[in-house]
Amino acid sequence: MHRLIAIKKVSDIPSFYRRSPIGRLLEYHNLGRPFEDYSHAQLLVGMCMDHRKYLHIPDNFAFIMRTGGANLRYSEFKVSYAIAVGGVSAIALIGHDQCGMVNLASRKDLFIKGLVKYGGWKKKDAEEHFLSSFMKFEIGHEADFVLSEVKRLRLRYPKVKVAPMIYKMKDNRLYLLKEK
Repeated sequence: MHRLIAIKKVSDIPSFYRRSPIGRLLEYHNLGRPFEDYSHAQLLVGMCMDHRKYLHIPDNFAFIMRTGGANLRYSEFKVSYAIAVGGVSAIALIGHDQCGMVNLASRKDLFIKGLVKYGGWKKKDAEEHFLSSFMKFEIGHEADFVLSEVKRLRLRYPKVKVAPMIYKMKDNRLYLLKEK
């Protein structure tokens, strides 16, 4: 992914994000910044439900919403709640490489067989469920999806700072995505 900005030192964080909750997220996770105490969340993290990812952040630092592909389109009330009631002023939207929400059509048979075997579904019902839902949750390319979702969130919440990120499985680090 040639669009990634590696964060190896504080000066790698763009000035727009430095000294903000987004900058602190990058410092905590990538740079080992010592944890501070927080009594309430500083930001909302939207990230994939994939079990292979873990953020190195202090307790109470962030609301974390995990959805397939970091897709917040169907969780907008919860996003609004974190902003309106939780008082967060920033969102870190974190996609990742090797995401299962990419090319969902290729997982159709696995999905159906799994619902039958582990969920107790009838094959026909599992197939109908997949066919009626998979296009809502297909994200296409991870970076492209994150950038489009960030654009949508910025339009929806103009006072909220929204940062596009990718979590690389290979090194368990966060990268900012370059924007045009």
